[in-house]
Amino acid sequence: MVVGSFSLDLTARVSRMPLVGETLLGTGFQMVPGGKGNNQAVAAARAGVPTACVGCLGQDDFGERVLEFARSQGLDVSHLSTQAGAATGVAQITVDDSGQNAIVVVPGANWTLTPALVRAAAPLIRGAGVLLTQLEVPLEAVQEAIQLARGAGVRTVLNPAPARPLPDALLAQVELCAPNEHEAGQLTGISVESPASALRAAEVLMGRGCRSVVVTLGARGAVYLDGARRLLVPPLPVTAVDSVAAGDAFCGTLAASLARGEDVEAALLKASAAGGLATTRAGATSSLPTEAEVERLLGVHPQVAVEKL
Repeated sequence: MVVGSFSLDLTARVSRMPLVGETLLGTGFQMVPGGKGNNQAVAAARAGVPTACVGCLGQDDFGERVLEFARSQGLDVSHLSTQAGAATGVAQITVDDSGQNAIVVVPGANWTLTPALVRAAAPLIRGAGVLLTQLEVPLEAVQEAIQLARGAGVRTVLNPAPARPLPDALLAQVELCAPNEHEAGQLTGISVESPASALRAAEVLMGRGCRSVVVTLGARGAVYLDGARRLLVPPLPVTAVDSVAAGDAFCGTLAASLARGEDVEAALLKASAAGGLATTRAGATSSLPTEAEVERLLGVHPQVAVEKL
Protein backbone atom coordinates (compact mmCIF):
# COMPACT_ATOMS: atom_id res chain seq x y z
CA MET A 1 0.00 0.00 0.00
CA VAL A 2 1.44 3.38 -1.03
CA VAL A 3 0.21 6.78 0.19
CA GLY A 4 1.94 9.62 -1.60
CA SER A 5 2.39 11.94 -4.55
CA PHE A 6 1.40 11.41 -8.17
CA SER A 7 2.83 13.85 -10.70
CA LEU A 8 4.15 14.29 -14.22
CA ASP A 9 7.90 14.59 -14.66
CA LEU A 10 9.23 17.04 -17.23
CA THR A 11 12.84 16.01 -17.80
CA ALA A 12 15.45 17.92 -19.78
CA ARG A 13 18.86 16.42 -20.55
CA VAL A 14 21.92 18.68 -20.73
CA SER A 15 25.65 18.15 -21.16
CA ARG A 16 26.26 19.84 -17.80
CA MET A 17 24.23 21.68 -15.17
CA PRO A 18 23.55 25.33 -16.07
CA LEU A 19 25.02 28.11 -13.97
CA VAL A 20 22.71 30.64 -12.31
CA GLY A 21 21.38 32.95 -15.03
CA GLU A 22 22.76 30.79 -17.84
CA THR A 23 20.77 29.35 -20.75
CA LEU A 24 21.91 26.00 -22.16
CA LEU A 25 20.69 24.07 -25.17
CA GLY A 26 19.28 20.74 -24.03
CA THR A 27 19.95 17.41 -25.71
CA GLY A 28 16.61 15.71 -25.00
CA PHE A 29 13.21 16.00 -23.31
CA GLN A 30 10.69 13.55 -21.80
CA MET A 31 7.27 13.77 -20.14
CA VAL A 32 6.86 10.70 -17.91
CA PRO A 33 4.49 9.98 -14.99
CA GLY A 34 6.31 10.41 -11.69
CA GLY A 35 6.00 11.63 -8.13
CA LYS A 36 7.51 9.63 -5.29
CA GLY A 37 4.24 7.88 -4.47
CA ASN A 38 3.72 6.92 -8.10
CA ASN A 39 7.32 5.80 -8.61
CA GLN A 40 7.37 3.68 -5.47
CA ALA A 41 3.97 2.13 -6.17
CA VAL A 42 5.06 1.17 -9.68
CA ALA A 43 8.36 -0.20 -8.34
CA ALA A 44 6.46 -2.38 -5.87
CA ALA A 45 4.06 -3.59 -8.55
CA ARG A 46 6.91 -4.43 -10.92
CA ALA A 47 8.51 -6.35 -8.05
CA GLY A 48 5.51 -8.64 -8.27
CA VAL A 49 3.34 -7.47 -5.35
CA PRO A 50 -0.28 -6.25 -5.81
CA THR A 51 -0.19 -2.56 -4.91
CA ALA A 52 -2.91 -0.03 -4.05
CA CYS A 53 -2.36 3.70 -3.83
CA VAL A 54 -3.83 6.80 -2.21
CA GLY A 55 -3.16 10.22 -3.71
CA CYS A 56 -4.56 13.21 -5.59
CA LEU A 57 -4.46 14.38 -9.20
CA GLY A 58 -5.63 17.56 -10.85
CA GLN A 59 -8.55 17.74 -13.25
CA ASP A 60 -6.36 18.30 -16.31
CA ASP A 61 -4.58 16.53 -19.16
CA PHE A 62 -1.55 15.75 -16.99
CA GLY A 63 -3.80 14.07 -14.42
CA GLU A 64 -5.48 11.93 -17.07
CA ARG A 65 -2.06 10.86 -18.36
CA VAL A 66 -0.86 9.88 -14.88
CA LEU A 67 -4.09 8.05 -14.01
CA GLU A 68 -4.08 6.04 -17.23
CA PHE A 69 -0.45 5.09 -16.66
CA ALA A 70 -1.18 3.93 -13.10
CA ARG A 71 -3.99 1.71 -14.41
CA SER A 72 -1.70 0.30 -17.09
CA GLN A 73 0.76 -0.76 -14.36
CA GLY A 74 -1.90 -2.76 -12.55
CA LEU A 75 -2.18 -0.41 -9.57
CA ASP A 76 -5.40 -0.27 -7.57
CA VAL A 77 -6.39 3.35 -8.24
CA SER A 78 -9.75 3.28 -6.43
CA HIS A 79 -8.41 5.91 -3.98
CA LEU A 80 -6.49 8.03 -6.47
CA SER A 81 -8.72 11.13 -6.37
CA THR A 82 -9.22 13.83 -9.02
CA GLN A 83 -9.48 17.28 -7.41
CA ALA A 84 -11.53 19.89 -9.28
CA GLY A 85 -9.77 23.24 -9.58
CA ALA A 86 -6.33 21.81 -8.78
CA ALA A 87 -3.44 21.25 -11.17
CA THR A 88 -1.65 17.92 -11.27
CA GLY A 89 1.75 18.09 -9.59
CA VAL A 90 4.82 18.41 -11.77
CA ALA A 91 8.54 17.91 -11.32
CA GLN A 92 10.96 19.89 -13.46
CA ILE A 93 14.07 17.73 -13.74
CA THR A 94 17.46 18.50 -15.27
CA VAL A 95 19.85 15.59 -15.86
CA ASP A 96 23.45 16.04 -17.01
CA ASP A 97 25.69 13.65 -18.93
CA SER A 98 27.19 12.24 -15.72
CA GLY A 99 23.71 11.13 -14.57
CA GLN A 100 23.40 13.73 -11.81
CA ASN A 101 20.11 15.59 -11.49
CA ALA A 102 18.49 18.73 -10.09
CA ILE A 103 14.74 18.69 -9.41
CA VAL A 104 12.10 21.32 -8.66
CA VAL A 105 8.80 19.83 -7.47
CA VAL A 106 5.53 21.80 -7.73
CA PRO A 107 3.10 19.74 -5.60
CA GLY A 108 -0.17 21.00 -7.09
CA ALA A 109 -3.02 18.58 -6.31
CA ASN A 110 -0.72 16.45 -4.16
CA TRP A 111 -1.05 19.12 -1.49
CA THR A 112 -4.83 18.55 -1.34
CA LEU A 113 -4.48 15.03 0.12
CA THR A 114 -6.29 15.22 3.46
CA PRO A 115 -6.56 12.87 6.46
CA ALA A 116 -10.21 12.34 5.46
CA LEU A 117 -9.19 11.04 2.03
CA VAL A 118 -6.68 8.74 3.70
CA ARG A 119 -9.33 7.48 6.17
CA ALA A 120 -11.58 6.65 3.22
CA ALA A 121 -8.94 4.07 2.24
CA ALA A 122 -8.69 2.63 5.77
CA PRO A 123 -9.83 -0.90 4.80
CA LEU A 124 -7.05 -1.13 2.19
CA ILE A 125 -4.44 0.29 4.56
CA ARG A 126 -5.40 -2.03 7.40
CA GLY A 127 -5.34 -5.03 5.08
CA ALA A 128 -1.93 -4.25 3.55
CA GLY A 129 1.26 -6.19 4.10
CA VAL A 130 3.30 -2.96 4.24
CA LEU A 131 2.42 0.75 4.19
CA LEU A 132 4.93 2.88 2.30
CA THR A 133 4.73 6.67 2.35
CA GLN A 134 6.87 9.78 1.69
CA LEU A 135 6.73 13.55 2.31
CA GLU A 136 5.55 15.07 -0.99
CA VAL A 137 2.03 15.29 0.48
CA PRO A 138 0.79 17.08 3.65
CA LEU A 139 2.29 15.72 6.84
CA GLU A 140 -1.18 15.33 8.37
CA ALA A 141 -2.07 12.81 5.64
CA VAL A 142 1.16 10.90 6.24
CA GLN A 143 0.50 10.80 9.98
CA GLU A 144 -3.05 9.54 9.43
CA ALA A 145 -1.86 6.75 7.15
CA ILE A 146 0.86 5.62 9.54
CA GLN A 147 -1.50 5.69 12.53
CA LEU A 148 -4.09 3.61 10.68
CA ALA A 149 -1.45 1.09 9.65
CA ARG A 150 0.17 0.78 13.07
CA GLY A 151 -3.21 0.41 14.72
CA ALA A 152 -3.82 -2.63 12.53
CA GLY A 153 -0.34 -4.08 13.04
CA VAL A 154 0.77 -3.24 9.49
CA ARG A 155 4.50 -2.67 8.97
CA THR A 156 5.20 1.02 8.24
CA VAL A 157 7.98 2.27 5.96
CA LEU A 158 8.67 6.02 5.69
CA ASN A 159 10.88 7.51 2.99
CA PRO A 160 11.33 11.01 4.51
CA ALA A 161 11.72 12.81 1.20
CA PRO A 162 11.92 15.67 0.75
CA ALA A 163 13.27 16.03 4.28
CA ARG A 164 11.42 18.25 6.72
CA PRO A 165 11.24 18.46 10.53
CA LEU A 166 9.36 15.45 11.88
CA PRO A 167 7.85 14.98 15.35
CA ASP A 168 9.23 12.16 17.47
CA ALA A 169 5.65 10.95 17.97
CA LEU A 170 5.49 10.18 14.24
CA LEU A 171 8.93 8.53 14.09
CA ALA A 172 7.92 6.31 17.00
CA GLN A 173 5.28 4.75 14.73
CA VAL A 174 7.74 4.10 11.89
CA GLU A 175 9.04 0.55 11.72
CA LEU A 176 11.56 1.32 8.97
CA CYS A 177 12.80 4.81 8.08
CA ALA A 178 14.55 5.00 4.69
CA PRO A 179 16.27 8.35 4.00
CA ASN A 180 19.09 8.95 1.55
CA GLU A 181 22.32 10.50 2.82
CA HIS A 182 21.12 14.08 2.30
CA GLU A 183 17.80 13.49 4.06
CA ALA A 184 19.51 11.65 6.91
CA GLY A 185 21.82 14.61 7.34
CA GLN A 186 18.97 17.12 7.36
CA LEU A 187 16.98 15.07 9.88
CA THR A 188 19.88 14.51 12.28
CA GLY A 189 22.36 17.35 11.75
CA ILE A 190 25.07 14.79 10.96
CA SER A 191 27.10 15.20 7.76
CA VAL A 192 26.56 11.82 6.10
CA GLU A 193 29.52 11.10 3.82
CA SER A 194 30.40 7.48 4.57
CA PRO A 195 28.90 4.25 5.94
CA ALA A 196 30.24 5.16 9.39
CA SER A 197 28.54 8.56 9.45
CA ALA A 198 25.37 7.00 7.97
CA LEU A 199 25.29 4.60 10.92
CA ARG A 200 25.63 7.50 13.34
CA ALA A 201 22.68 9.21 11.69
CA ALA A 202 20.71 5.97 11.82
CA GLU A 203 21.43 5.71 15.54
CA VAL A 204 20.03 9.21 16.07
CA LEU A 205 16.84 8.33 14.18
CA MET A 206 16.45 5.14 16.21
CA GLY A 207 16.96 7.19 19.36
CA ARG A 208 14.02 9.34 18.24
CA GLY A 209 11.77 6.29 17.96
CA CYS A 210 12.27 4.52 14.61
CA ARG A 211 12.53 0.76 15.04
CA SER A 212 14.99 0.38 12.16
CA VAL A 213 16.71 2.64 9.62
CA VAL A 214 18.27 2.17 6.19
CA VAL A 215 20.31 5.07 4.79
CA THR A 216 20.97 4.90 1.05
CA LEU A 217 24.34 6.20 -0.16
CA GLY A 218 23.94 6.22 -3.93
CA ALA A 219 26.80 4.43 -5.68
CA ARG A 220 28.21 3.41 -2.26
CA GLY A 221 25.22 1.22 -1.42
CA ALA A 222 23.36 1.56 1.88
CA VAL A 223 23.63 0.86 5.60
CA TYR A 224 20.95 -0.72 7.78
CA LEU A 225 20.51 -0.63 11.53
CA ASP A 226 18.03 -2.19 13.92
CA GLY A 227 18.18 -3.40 17.48
CA ALA A 228 20.19 -6.47 16.55
CA ARG A 229 21.95 -5.83 13.23
CA ARG A 230 24.33 -3.33 11.61
CA LEU A 231 24.59 -4.09 7.90
CA LEU A 232 26.38 -2.75 4.84
CA VAL A 233 24.34 -3.24 1.67
CA PRO A 234 26.68 -3.18 -1.35
CA PRO A 235 25.84 -1.60 -4.70
CA LEU A 236 25.52 -3.81 -7.79
CA PRO A 237 27.88 -3.05 -10.70
CA VAL A 238 25.97 -0.99 -13.29
CA THR A 239 26.68 1.80 -15.76
CA ALA A 240 24.69 4.80 -14.57
CA VAL A 241 23.16 7.30 -17.00
CA ASP A 242 20.42 8.92 -14.88
CA SER A 243 19.95 8.76 -11.10
CA VAL A 244 16.31 9.95 -11.15
CA ALA A 245 14.02 7.54 -9.22
CA ALA A 246 16.86 5.27 -8.05
CA GLY A 247 15.82 5.88 -4.44
CA ASP A 248 12.19 5.22 -5.32
CA ALA A 249 13.15 1.93 -6.97
CA PHE A 250 15.02 1.00 -3.79
CA CYS A 251 12.11 1.89 -1.48
CA GLY A 252 9.37 0.32 -3.60
CA THR A 253 11.27 -2.92 -4.10
CA LEU A 254 12.23 -3.07 -0.41
CA ALA A 255 8.59 -2.61 0.68
CA ALA A 256 7.40 -5.24 -1.81
CA SER A 257 9.98 -7.76 -0.62
CA LEU A 258 9.06 -7.17 3.01
CA ALA A 259 5.36 -7.49 2.17
CA ARG A 260 6.15 -10.90 0.69
CA GLY A 261 7.69 -11.91 4.01
CA GLU A 262 11.29 -11.97 2.83
CA ASP A 263 14.16 -11.63 5.29
CA VAL A 264 15.47 -8.09 5.70
CA GLU A 265 18.89 -8.95 4.25
CA ALA A 266 17.41 -10.49 1.11
CA ALA A 267 14.99 -7.58 0.76
CA LEU A 268 17.82 -5.04 1.08
CA LEU A 269 19.91 -6.76 -1.58
CA LYS A 270 16.98 -6.80 -4.01
CA ALA A 271 16.34 -3.13 -3.26
CA SER A 272 19.98 -2.30 -3.96
CA ALA A 273 19.81 -4.13 -7.28
CA ALA A 274 16.60 -2.31 -8.23
CA GLY A 275 18.08 1.07 -7.33
CA GLY A 276 21.15 0.34 -9.41
CA LEU A 277 19.14 -0.80 -12.42
CA ALA A 278 17.03 2.38 -12.26
CA THR A 279 20.18 4.43 -12.92
CA THR A 280 20.83 2.62 -16.20
CA ARG A 281 17.78 4.12 -17.92
CA ALA A 282 16.48 7.66 -18.30
CA GLY A 283 13.36 8.95 -16.59
CA ALA A 284 11.41 8.07 -13.45
CA THR A 285 8.77 5.37 -13.91
CA SER A 286 10.35 4.54 -17.26
CA SER A 287 13.53 3.44 -15.45
CA LEU A 288 11.98 1.18 -12.79
CA PRO A 289 13.01 -2.48 -13.20
CA THR A 290 10.90 -5.61 -13.15
CA GLU A 291 11.31 -8.49 -10.72
CA ALA A 292 12.89 -10.57 -13.48
CA GLU A 293 15.48 -7.87 -14.21
CA VAL A 294 16.41 -7.62 -10.52
CA GLU A 295 16.80 -11.40 -10.23
CA ARG A 296 18.88 -11.46 -13.43
CA LEU A 297 21.30 -8.82 -12.12
CA LEU A 298 21.67 -10.63 -8.79
CA GLY A 299 22.28 -13.88 -10.66
CA VAL A 300 25.08 -12.30 -12.70
CA HIS A 301 26.79 -11.13 -9.49
CA PRO A 302 26.31 -13.95 -6.95
CA GLN A 303 29.37 -12.77 -5.02
CA VAL A 304 27.62 -9.58 -3.92
CA ALA A 305 26.21 -10.03 -0.42
CA VAL A 306 25.10 -7.99 2.57
CA GLU A 307 27.94 -7.58 5.10
CA LYS A 308 27.73 -7.30 8.87
CA LEU A 309 29.39 -4.21 10.36
